[in-house]
Amino acid sequence: MSTDNLNSRETLGFQTEVSKLLQLMIHSLYSNPEIFLRELVSNASDAADKLRFEALSDASLLADDPELGIWLEVDSEAGTITLRDNGIGMSRDEVVRNLGTIARSGTAEFLNNLSGDQKQDSQLIGQFGVGFYSAFVVADRVALTTRRAGLPADQGVRWESAGEGEFSVETVDVPQRGTSITLHLREASKEFADEWRLRGIIRKYAEHIALPVHLRQPAPAAAEGETQAAAEWEVVNQAKALWTRPRTEVKDDEYQAFYKHIAHDFDDPLAWSHNKVEGKLEYTSLLYVPGRAPFDLYQRDGARGLKLYVQRVFIRDDAEQFLPMYLRFIKGVVDSADLPLNVSRELLQSSDVIDSMKSALTKRALDMIARLADDTSEAGAQTYAKFHAAFGQVLKEGVAEDHANQGKVARLLRFASSTTGEGAPVVSLADYVGRLKEGQDTIYYLTADNYTTASQSPHLELFRRKGVEVLLLTDRIDEWMMSYLTEFDGKPFQHIGKGLVDLSKIAGDEADAAPEVSEAQSRQAEAVVQRLQAVLAERVKEVRTTSRLSESPTCLVLDAFDPGFQMRQLMEAAGQKLPEVKPILEINPAHRLVERLAGEADEARFRDLALVLLDQAALAEGAQLEDPAAYVRRIQSLL
Repeated sequence: MSTDNLNSRETLGFQTEVSKLLQLMIHSLYSNPEIFLRELVSNASDAADKLRFEALSDASLLADDPELGIWLEVDSEAGTITLRDNGIGMSRDEVVRNLGTIARSGTAEFLNNLSGDQKQDSQLIGQFGVGFYSAFVVADRVALTTRRAGLPADQGVRWESAGEGEFSVETVDVPQRGTSITLHLREASKEFADEWRLRGIIRKYAEHIALPVHLRQPAPAAAEGETQAAAEWEVVNQAKALWTRPRTEVKDDEYQAFYKHIAHDFDDPLAWSHNKVEGKLEYTSLLYVPGRAPFDLYQRDGARGLKLYVQRVFIRDDAEQFLPMYLRFIKGVVDSADLPLNVSRELLQSSDVIDSMKSALTKRALDMIARLADDTSEAGAQTYAKFHAAFGQVLKEGVAEDHANQGKVARLLRFASSTTGEGAPVVSLADYVGRLKEGQDTIYYLTADNYTTASQSPHLELFRRKGVEVLLLTDRIDEWMMSYLTEFDGKPFQHIGKGLVDLSKIAGDEADAAPEVSEAQSRQAEAVVQRLQAVLAERVKEVRTTSRLSESPTCLVLDAFDPGFQMRQLMEAAGQKLPEVKPILEINPAHRLVERLAGEADEARFRDLALVLLDQAALAEGAQLEDPAAYVRRIQSLL
């Protein structure tokens, strides 16, 4: 062998065993066999749209049969399904070129020949040129007859293949323009040779395409001596998509009926938002706020998301990429031809388009909820209270998870307050800021397991004296949420049970003053602090006197950045163990129990009293005692 031959460079084509490639493509692209009908209906819809475009310049193409549609017929005995359309059809060359070349899309080629405005007006669906081959997922043989619009009947074409790498094509007489496809079902796919099965698939995937889908009803059996009745055709889809109509043409009861249809809900929605985006990115969205929470609202890994359509053809039920997790209760539809789907059109691919749509749809959903919140009428307030009761806790997740919209989400939240009573979460952060007292520049809040515990907390005694409102946060998620929400309208937040509280700059009168502590009481308290510190060293970080109490003898305080009882419960429920944090015990030097402790000479009795006061302070916070039985024994002994 010569050196020249060894060093020569060649460019060679890949060798393909077509039958294996076709089988691999058919059985790997589509995870759900019923998808075959969606793909064939989509192709038929494209054929009708192509005919409409060509008829703009040649009206005779539509003249003989102007009512476009799709017809579907089942023969359960023969095990066949036949789908026919009266769209553009194909010539012999187009059949060979489009069906003889895998992944060649006639629709994509047609779109490339359209102007920009024509592309925007079209409703073409196909893009990859592989949808037709989904027929082989359920069929072991497919026969197609077609005639292109404008050609004579004797130039029809018949194409047939068993999906094994070869096909036959012949010229035949076809009296009608359009395409007819007959699927000879595999034995394992005979379930699809059922009129009710196909009816369900059509309503799932093609309910809203622009063409009517006619399903042939089997004729009832004739009685003896009677003539067999002819089978009848029934339109099984709506053939109209409510979201594609102008908002001015859709009535409220139509919006409500459509919501019940897509959400499988009996109640009316609380609100909806219908919008069409045009320009560089084009899509239509119809979003709803339900009237009640679904049973799986708090299962974050459950099914959720919007119904996704591409040019009215249903793609999937739970397209979760378009809204953040905390808006998982929003129902609705998004329809676009610009989405980057994978080849089987079952999965969305990550892209800037998806991110842009998600950002816009999130904003639209929040604006829709904000309109509910801004309705100050009695009926509006009741509606928003209903919404917040159902979805308020989930909405709070957005404070932590959606920094870009944190302010918008925070404005939608409602809380109970130390001044509202009854535990009703009716106070917005904007309401609170609007009621700040002179000299107040902080939003004060308290977390607890329930409204009763919060409203009776010793920490509120100072704030009641000064007439300062405190937000009472009682949802389990609240303390976690507030670790992300640091300010609102420029006002910082402060948990009144953490760190030191200074209300000295807030205006008040003589009645606001703390209980007067005498010099003797102060000395007694200092001695008690030292003794308590020695007895409780294993359970508290520090013991100190405080001026925040007026009625209670003690309270527990945490350092500013220590996790509270609520946070600890939440994290432990999620399987995360937090390091132990010792609280600070504050005592009221003017309280009679503190004076009693100062005079207690019996150290054992002093210890029991100290432990009882500590446990009572913990109970007032809503905490669980580590040893309830020991607490009961001490109480009984002291009694």
